Amino acid sequence: MDAFSYLSVLLSVILGLAIQQVLLGYRALALARGNIRWYAPPLIWSALVILLVVQHWWAMFALATRTEWSFAQFGAALVQTALFYMMAAIVLPDVRQEGATDLREHYYREAPLFFGVSAAVLGWNLLVREYLLFGELPGTLNLSFQLFFLALSFTAMAVKRPRFHEIMSGVTIVLLTAYIALLFGRL
Repeated sequence: MDAFSYLSVLLSVILGLAIQQVLLGYRALALARGNIRWYAPPLIWSALVILLVVQHWWAMFALATRTEWSFAQFGAALVQTALFYMMAAIVLPDVRQEGATDLREHYYREAPLFFGVSAAVLGWNLLVREYLLFGELPGTLNLSFQLFFLALSFTAMAVKRPRFHEIMSGVTIVLLTAYIALLFGRL
């Protein structure tokens, strides 16, 4: 077994757990649907988290040809993967079987943390992971998208206006889809 195949197992397990976290959130919402006060942004972001996790897993294939790994390089990939899991763990509330669950209340209570973790994912990728694995920042288009998403995360941490968050979640679907299509459409 080559190094990447061995190391990618742990990363894949964590990414699988992130997807499971969101899917379990959907299950809990579905089972308690009569007691849910629905709100679109956390549902949109939960779908985006799944998309981000899958994109991260897809992009990791670029590391398949790497034969030399240091513990620091693997650690950089591991930390970023763990941060994706944290986004998945935060995006939807724990649903109580008794009483109402308010998605809007959860979203605005957890938005600073969620977008803080999002900023940490992007900052870690740009400042640590890319440097340790490749010795440089990503290419111009990739860097531009990541810096824009980083600025969006910081803005979302600070802005409390619901209309901003509602529009931003919809705009992010378009931008993230464009990012993936332009840069990661093929292995």
